[in-house]
Amino acid sequence: MTRTIGIYIFDNVEVLDFAGPYEVFTCAARVAGKLAPDAPPPFAVRTIGAGDAAVRARAGLVLHPEATFDDAGPIDVLIVPGGVVTAELARPEVTAWISATAGRAELTASVCTGALLLAEAGLLDGLPATTHWEDLDDLRAGWPQVRVEGGRRWIDTGRIVTSAGISAGIDMSLHLVARLAGQALAERTARQMDYDWQTSGVRSPISTQTRP
Repeated sequence: MTRTIGIYIFDNVEVLDFAGPYEVFTCAARVAGKLAPDAPPPFAVRTIGAGDAAVRARAGLVLHPEATFDDAGPIDVLIVPGGVVTAELARPEVTAWISATAGRAELTASVCTGALLLAEAGLLDGLPATTHWEDLDDLRAGWPQVRVEGGRRWIDTGRIVTSAGISAGIDMSLHLVARLAGQALAERTARQMDYDWQTSGVRSPISTQTRP
């Protein structure tokens, strides 16, 4: 079975927020292909934009969505990255698409401030969730119905998974590979990426006292 991973991209998306999961799932598919050449790949990944126009990621990287809201097709796993999401929060068509897509998907996950978009879509009501340490208070203030937790690398509640800031999306995505396709593939993928995977959802102690 090949699961389609849809990653939403938008103006001012944080590059590693979407590129980290993209690398994990595509690398997992390559690794799986080496192990079982005749088997279907476990994952097929595509980026999705609201429309077909190019978007400019944070720091200026120009991205061209591979699909749009209208032609994305079935999505098994929806990934909503973060970045500067103020404009996205003000777009009801984005909230509606996230909500509708999540309702049909096997699971939905966010990276960093993508959690704010999930909250706006009503997907985090009553659930524990996390985001970048710098944005925890904004998530609490804007969506008091969400049980916001700091000090977590990711939080898996079943159909909804949220992760902390930026690089945490890589750890979360490896966790999802393990959940969907097995621990062995996740470990081989991390090794192929030469990545020191933090397999626990609990964050290692770091200083968050000084904002960059």
